[in-house]
Amino acid sequence: MSFLTPFFLFGALAIAAPLIYHLIKRTTRDRTIFSSLMFLLPSPPRLSRKNKLEDLLLLLLRCLAVGLLAFGFGRPFFRNTAVVEPTTGQTKRIVVLVDRSASMRRAGVWTEATNRALAQVRAASPADQVAVYGFSNQAAALVSFEEWRNTPASGRTDKVAAALGGTGPDWGNTRLGTALITAAEALADATKDEPAAAIRQIVLISDLQSGAEISNLQSFDWPKGVQLKIESIKARNVTNAGLQLLVEAPDAAANSATAAVRVRITNAADSGKDNFQVGWTRPGSEAFVGKPVDQYVPAGQARVVTVPVPEGQADLQQITLKGDDEPFDNTVYAVPPEKQRVKVAYVGSELPNATTQPLYFFQNFLKGSETPRLAFDLTVRAPGAVAAEDVQPAKVVFATELPAGAVASELRSEMQAGKTVVFAPRSAAAAAGLATLLGVASVPLTDVNVGVPAGTRATAGSGYAMFGDIDFRHPLFVEFADPLYSDFTKITVFKYRRLNLDSIPGARAVARFDQGDPALVEVPVGSGRLLLLLTTWSREDSNLAVITSKFLPLLSNMLDLAGAIPDQIMQYTVNDPIPAALVAAPTEAVTVTPPDGPAETVAAGTTSFTRTRQPGIYKLAAGARTARVSVNLDVAETRTSPMPMDLLERYGAPGEAKQVDAGREARREALLQSNEAEGRQKLWRWFIGATLVVLLVETAIAGWTARRNAATVSTGGTTP
Repeated sequence: MSFLTPFFLFGALAIAAPLIYHLIKRTTRDRTIFSSLMFLLPSPPRLSRKNKLEDLLLLLLRCLAVGLLAFGFGRPFFRNTAVVEPTTGQTKRIVVLVDRSASMRRAGVWTEATNRALAQVRAASPADQVAVYGFSNQAAALVSFEEWRNTPASGRTDKVAAALGGTGPDWGNTRLGTALITAAEALADATKDEPAAAIRQIVLISDLQSGAEISNLQSFDWPKGVQLKIESIKARNVTNAGLQLLVEAPDAAANSATAAVRVRITNAADSGKDNFQVGWTRPGSEAFVGKPVDQYVPAGQARVVTVPVPEGQADLQQITLKGDDEPFDNTVYAVPPEKQRVKVAYVGSELPNATTQPLYFFQNFLKGSETPRLAFDLTVRAPGAVAAEDVQPAKVVFATELPAGAVASELRSEMQAGKTVVFAPRSAAAAAGLATLLGVASVPLTDVNVGVPAGTRATAGSGYAMFGDIDFRHPLFVEFADPLYSDFTKITVFKYRRLNLDSIPGARAVARFDQGDPALVEVPVGSGRLLLLLTTWSREDSNLAVITSKFLPLLSNMLDLAGAIPDQIMQYTVNDPIPAALVAAPTEAVTVTPPDGPAETVAAGTTSFTRTRQPGIYKLAAGARTARVSVNLDVAETRTSPMPMDLLERYGAPGEAKQVDAGREARREALLQSNEAEGRQKLWRWFIGATLVVLLVETAIAGWTARRNAATVSTGGTTP
C-alpha cells in the first residue's frame, strides 16, 4: 500500500492522547459517613500512584479511531502497475563534438577537452550510442556510431582515447555553426528508424572563443528533440595578443623609400599585458633579425605597426610578436616585398616626345605608376619593326597601329595563351590588322568625325561625342560605380572608329558613345582577351588623357585586368586554395613545396592547390616561373575572449535551459500515476467509514461502562 499524502500519517501520533487520558484519569471521590476517630491511633498516610491502565477496550477503540483517521487523510492506494520512467526502454544517441581549432592550442585547453570527452564516454551506458566528432573549419567523425556499435563495451573508452590521442588541435578556424549542423544531421541519420521519443543529444566541448563563426545557424531549422549540452573550457592564461598581416596600401608603397611590411597587433580585452615587441625572426630561433619595433597596445585595442625589412638579410619569411603568454598566434608569415619589373610592349609609330600623341601620355602614366617595389620595362616598336621576342615576354601589349601579317598572327597566338592586348586604332586603316588579330575575314571599320574637320584641332564650340552607356559592373569600370565618380561627361571625343559588333563573334560593348556606337569592346580570344578602344587618348581624337581622374585609373585597371600589376604581398589563410595560375598556364603542372613536407605536384588542368593545412611559406614552381606565398592563421582565431553563453541560443540552437531533466520527469510521471490510482480506488472513504464505526462502538461501550460504574457506587460497592 502507498500513500498519496504520506505526511498526514504523522497524525497517527495523536494515539498518544487516549493513552495519556487513561493514565491521568482519576476515579470519582465519594463521601462515606464514619464514626469518631478519636479512639484511633494516628498513622502516616501511605502514598501510592495510580499508573494502571483501565478500560483497555475503550483505549484500543480510541487509538484505532485516531489511526484510521490518519490513514484516511494519507489517501492510501494500491499500486497495481509499475511506474514507467520516461527513459525506460530508450537508448541515448550522443554526438560528442570536440573543438580542434587553433585557439585550442592554448596551454591546458586541449588536455581538458580530451578529459571532458572521455568523461562523457564513461558516463554512457552499454545501450547508449555515442559518436565523437572533431571540428575546426569542418567537422569529421573520429569515432562514428557504426564504429561504436562494432566495438565491445569494455573497449569503447580506449577506442575514443586512442582517436583523440592520435589527433589534436589543427590550424583551422572555428566554424562552430557548421559543426553543430553536421552533428545535428548525424543524429538525424542515426535515429531516423527509431521511435521519436529516443533521446538525442549533442555535447559541445569548446573554448567558445568569440571569433567562432556561427552565422549559418540562423538559417538552419534545428531538429526537434535534439538537446545541446555545452562543456566550456577555460584557458589557464587569459592574456592573449595576436598578429595579423595586412595587405600594403598602394599609397603607402608609393611613399615608402624602403621595403616594409605592415602588421596589426590585437590585444585581448582581459589582457594583463600591454607592452610588446615585433620584428623579423627565423624559423626555430627566437632572436630578432635586425632591430625590433616596440609597441604599446592597451587591453582591448589594436595597433598597426610597420616592420622594416632588414637590409642584406636573405630568405626572411616570418614576423614574431613577443611579450604575450600564448604563442599560437604570435607569428605571421610574409614574403618580404621585392622590386618587380613588369615588361610592357607598345606598338605604334608615334614619337616619344610628341606631347599630343598616345605614346607620350602612356610613358608618363607608366613612370607615375612606378614605386620602390614596382617598375615597368617598356618596349616601343614601330608596326613594321615588331618581332616575336618583343611581345612574348610582355605581360600586356598596347597598340595604336597594327598591320596585317606575322605580327598580328603572333599577337593572336599570345592572346590564345592567356595574354591581354589593348588596341586603340588611330584610323580605319587598322581594319586589316584587326581582322587578323580576331581571326575573321574582315572587320567593317570606318572613321567618324564629330563636327571637327579632318586634320584640324577641336576648338571651343566644336561638336563632340561623349561616353554614354557604361557597364559599371565590368572590372574596368567597377571602381567608378559610385555616383561620386560615375560622371564621364567631361570626356569629349572628336574622332572615333565606328564598328559593327555583329561582325565579331563573342564581342560585347563595355561602353558606348552617346550616339550608340561602341566605345570600348571586349573580345575573348582563347584564354586571353582583346580590349578594343575605338578612340585614342591623342589630343586630336579626345581629351581623355587630360581628364586624369578617369584616364589614369582606366589604364591602371587595364594593366590589372591583364595581370601586369602583381600583388606585393600574396597571402592566404589556412585551408584557402592557392591558384595555380600564379605561376602556370592551365595546361601546365605545378610543383608546390609546403613548409612542413616534401614537394607535391598539382596536375595540369587543376586550378588550385588546396592542402594548405598549416601556416607558413608555400613555394610554387612551373618551369622557370616561381612564386612564394604566405599562408597565415585566420585572424578570427586571435579573438579568444569567450562568447556570451546565450549567444548560441539566440542563433537558434537549443540552450541548456531547454534540456529535459530525466529525474524530474520520472517523478512527475510517478505522481500522475499515483493520483490516477488513488482517484480510482478512493480507499480513504473506507477508512473514514471505519473510523465512524469505531467511534460509534466506542461511544456505546463507554456509555455502558459509565452506567455500570454508577450502579455499583449506588449499591455501596467499589468500582473496579
